[in-house]
Amino acid sequence: MARQLPLDLPHRPSHARDDLVVSAANRLAVEAVDAFPDWPHPVLLVTGPAGSGKSHLAEVWAGEAGAVVAGGHDLGAILRADDFRVVVDDVDRAGVDEAALFALVNAARLGGGSLLLTSRVPPAALDIAMPDLRSRLAAATIAALGAPDDALLTGVLAKLFADRQIEVEPGALRYLVERMERSLDDARRIVAAVDREALAEKKKVTRPLLRRVLGEEGWHSA
Repeated sequence: MARQLPLDLPHRPSHARDDLVVSAANRLAVEAVDAFPDWPHPVLLVTGPAGSGKSHLAEVWAGEAGAVVAGGHDLGAILRADDFRVVVDDVDRAGVDEAALFALVNAARLGGGSLLLTSRVPPAALDIAMPDLRSRLAAATIAALGAPDDALLTGVLAKLFADRQIEVEPGALRYLVERMERSLDDARRIVAAVDREALAEKKKVTRPLLRRVLGEEGWHSA
């Protein structure tokens, strides 16, 4: 069967608040972020396993609050700003600049602005050398994300397919959810792979196509 070579065009998913899928797995964290600007503490730490949606939630807040991502901006300029709003992703990663993070947390606590952090682990499990920084993070508001449940994965898959203008029946979504990892990153990879295969074969998304994609990409496809 003739196949066309699909163009690998960049795809930018929507991170608007109205497009955020909410289920029991992330509802409490979403509510904590949505409480802005009336946060009980100027520092909010969103924790959860890889693929649980921490970065997506931070991006949604950044868009709503007009926040910047600390790694891509001058720290001095941020600290001099009036009522800064900043995202620091993956504070649990190796090599994080503890002095810079401490300065941001301290400035936020003193009324300088608002800070949203993400981490795969809670403050007590962070590998941080500075005792003062550890205590500051422990005092922050903690919003924990669980691994995505079926409802969240189904909603995210439906949204990702809709973003690409791909029609998928509910049964196909259930088929994917039953076989994929509990990860929003996995959902994005699957949808991108299905999109490429459907374009190459000029076919609709069917269960045989999904089974083939899952097998080719190394996902369970029984």
